[in-house]
Amino acid sequence: MPHYAVLGAGITGVTTAYSLWKRGHEVTVFDQQRYAAMETSFANGGQLSASNAEVWNRWATVLKGTKWLLKPDAPLSVNPKPSWHKLSWMAEFLGQIRNYEANTIATTKMAIAARAGLSEMAETAGVDFDFSPASIVHFYQTEKDFADGRRVNKLLAQGGLTRDELSAEEVRALVPQLTGPLTGGFVTESDSTGDIHKFTFGMAEWLEGQGVSFRMGHAVTDVAARDGGVTVTTDEAHRFDGVVVCAGVGSREIAAKLGDRVNIYPVKGYSITVNLRDAQSRAAAPHVSLLDDNAKIVTSRLGEDRFRVAGTAEFNGYNRDIRADRVKPLTDWVERLFPGISTEHCVPWAGLRPMLPNMMPKVGPGRAPGVFYNTGHGHLGWTLSAATAEALGETVGEGPVRRNFSAALVQAA
Repeated sequence: MPHYAVLGAGITGVTTAYSLWKRGHEVTVFDQQRYAAMETSFANGGQLSASNAEVWNRWATVLKGTKWLLKPDAPLSVNPKPSWHKLSWMAEFLGQIRNYEANTIATTKMAIAARAGLSEMAETAGVDFDFSPASIVHFYQTEKDFADGRRVNKLLAQGGLTRDELSAEEVRALVPQLTGPLTGGFVTESDSTGDIHKFTFGMAEWLEGQGVSFRMGHAVTDVAARDGGVTVTTDEAHRFDGVVVCAGVGSREIAAKLGDRVNIYPVKGYSITVNLRDAQSRAAAPHVSLLDDNAKIVTSRLGEDRFRVAGTAEFNGYNRDIRADRVKPLTDWVERLFPGISTEHCVPWAGLRPMLPNMMPKVGPGRAPGVFYNTGHGHLGWTLSAATAEALGETVGEGPVRRNFSAALVQAA
């Protein structure tokens, strides 16, 4: 039975481990954290959002971002200190503007394909992750932004997504708690929400029960592909038939050791989890998931007593600090648009999104035999993970004796 190492126990690493396991491979997952899903997969916006598949490589986005640099509370923040990594990434990002439409359509297709895979995993493992078929409502405050939303809608439709236009009155009917100006919006009834950490941690626990090995709290110090196999070094050397790099923002450094260039840049995102401890707050928080196109803020209702609000993009290297000035716009947004929610019990978080310049994940083989990648999902790791894990599994192929998946499930039950 071929034995594969998976580097990273976030959402892409754990779903990749599942995809390899169900094909009959032996799998060992490495992560420097003590538990699965403790970094970028810990507290994201919660949306499983094909409707948010538009890539950012657009001149209009670049111009808007340039204006945002002059506003301290804007969705975008860039540390002015230059670095070759940041400059090269931004140059490649601009070079990908020509592929904006094709990449948006391709991302939409991946996001739709991922839904069946995620459902399969959740049902197979019996994971409770506060899943809700909530729908996602994009809303707009100006006619200009609404018109741009109609343009994006045409690209999403080419990718196979149905997103229905709403008047301002229809948005308010779906989200009666929402205050402030409105011109209209879109609803994607096929989109949903869930807690990424609960899903990933639960899947890791279940996979461990099926024989997948998890070496948690073991930082990978070296990786080398030679002599027909791969050696992964932590506190000792481990030999494998192959390796899949799912290490988020750490993938770039690992890829360099393996002779590959994977130009991932860490783009920090923030979230707050508002604990809804009183009846008024619970009534004032919407169950429908939202995306405010102007503020670039998303929301998810996670169960009855948590309201997740996330957004912002900060280019500040590998800095993981939670900055009060970046958290405040999120709490201000809640208090302005949902004044009935108490933000007294509010937990801030920040994570580093692994972004490639073309905003597309890298899925497939590296230069050396036995080396594979499933990384660089940016702000859509939760949304795309099941599709890219399946694609990676198909690329690696079946083990010499295909696992009877149905029989395995019966035995596991």
